[in-house]
Amino acid sequence: FSLDGKEETPLKCASLLWAKYCKIFVCLTFLSCFNILRNLNPENELKRYFGARAVLGDQRPRQRQRQYVRSTWLTAPKNTWPRYSKTGIAMQLVETRRGVQYFTFEHHREYQQVQFKFLDAVESMDPNNIVLLLQMNPYHVDSLLQLSDVCRMQEDQEMARDLVERALYSLECAFHPVFSLTSGSCRLDYRRPENRAFYLALFKHLMFLEKRGCPRTALEFCKLILSLDPENDPLCVLLMIDFLSLRAREYAFLTRMFQEWESHRNLSQLPNFAFSVPLAYFFLSQQEEHSELELSQARERAARLIQLALIMFPSVLMPLLDHCSVQPDARVASHSFFGLNAQISQPPALNQLTSLYVGRTHSLWKDPAVMAWLETNVHEVLRMVDARDPLVEESEHKRKMRYQSAPRNIYRHVILSEMKEATAALPLEVTSQPVMGFDPLPPLDSIISYTRPERYPHLVTLSLFFRSLLPNFNLQGDIRHDGDEEAGAGQDLNQGVNRLMAAMRDMLANIQFQEPPRDDNPEGDGDWD
Repeated sequence: FSLDGKEETPLKCASLLWAKYCKIFVCLTFLSCFNILRNLNPENELKRYFGARAVLGDQRPRQRQRQYVRSTWLTAPKNTWPRYSKTGIAMQLVETRRGVQYFTFEHHREYQQVQFKFLDAVESMDPNNIVLLLQMNPYHVDSLLQLSDVCRMQEDQEMARDLVERALYSLECAFHPVFSLTSGSCRLDYRRPENRAFYLALFKHLMFLEKRGCPRTALEFCKLILSLDPENDPLCVLLMIDFLSLRAREYAFLTRMFQEWESHRNLSQLPNFAFSVPLAYFFLSQQEEHSELELSQARERAARLIQLALIMFPSVLMPLLDHCSVQPDARVASHSFFGLNAQISQPPALNQLTSLYVGRTHSLWKDPAVMAWLETNVHEVLRMVDARDPLVEESEHKRKMRYQSAPRNIYRHVILSEMKEATAALPLEVTSQPVMGFDPLPPLDSIISYTRPERYPHLVTLSLFFRSLLPNFNLQGDIRHDGDEEAGAGQDLNQGVNRLMAAMRDMLANIQFQEPPRDDNPEGDGDWD
């Protein structure tokens, strides 16, 4: 045996070969992780589109004078941000099972006190109170997320995005040393309230990236959210990962994910995957760099899958054509299979999914080549319907048996996505309850590690009453237990406010005013002070 021109024993030769293999593997792993982390930076994507000079401008000379800050991957700290200091958030490793590490964020005592003040500020219904809280605690995560929603509703998109990035920076600075963004084996339980802020900050940041024109970066953040809890998917990012893949032109990723997950997750039962995967195959069939065999296979799969999607979800076609400003031909418009009855007869949960998909992805179907391909397959589906293909009846039976009610994570996704088509289809039990931007639709089986100190109910009711009449009113006499004492479970603020406002509306509706008695002495009348 010889290695590098030297005679070696078989054992020594094997050892040296193994050492070289390990070095190569470590280098390749490091490069792979580095590429994944590079894709989390939107500036890298913008540089590919517009060039470094257009993106950076005159920022590079000033970066040399910037004070030292901690290097992070999720977002880059800015000179305009307050100086970072310890906030009272930490991350702990809970357990390790089957190679998967379970982490959780923890709030220290001082951060808990700030959290209680934040809940008081939300209760006051005055955003200025959150601003005052952030002036004293500039990296309080829930305050940053809540104020970001306020700025976004006031159409200050730049400030809203900046606040979300600051929240991400605060959370990343609290990462555990072994918590990895790229390994795919690190989990965070959404049932713990301390972990939800990280999910929501990632989701809101993803939405801003997509609107900013960085779909590839948004896709990487979507993958990151899914990797934190792929089994439960608390924000249901599976409903948008197909859209981001198509926008980023990552067609191979979408088709590979569908093939690997379909057997155990039934992705074809989601309208977004049912329609987006054949669309991805169609786009792959248009790429000339592939061989003719690969192009032919892609065309066949695209046709087969889009026909299955149209048979399973016929209610998607007409709204999709309407959003694309396309008028169907006479045969399609007059056929009952794609008619109005297809939308009326479907279960409410399915209506939410189809409305969400059409509202989000209709722009991807406006290509004339896509419409011509879709038209051909629609007519093929109508031929199968008229021929009474057993698949049509089987799909109708599946629609009636399934989709009776949507899980809570889908409602949470619809609320966070703010798609008006899907929001209008939400059930009354969701729309009738107040939704807080810092914790929309919390899980019913939440794991509570600490509770808010109980407040005196008569003062809370009086305070909320005056705040409902005068938004700037602040009851200075609010009484609470000492922060050092552990109190019982606090009342549900959202339900309390909802019940109070309903009672106030009933009371005001039943008030009857009577004519005041006339006074013969007009001089006794006077103005109110």
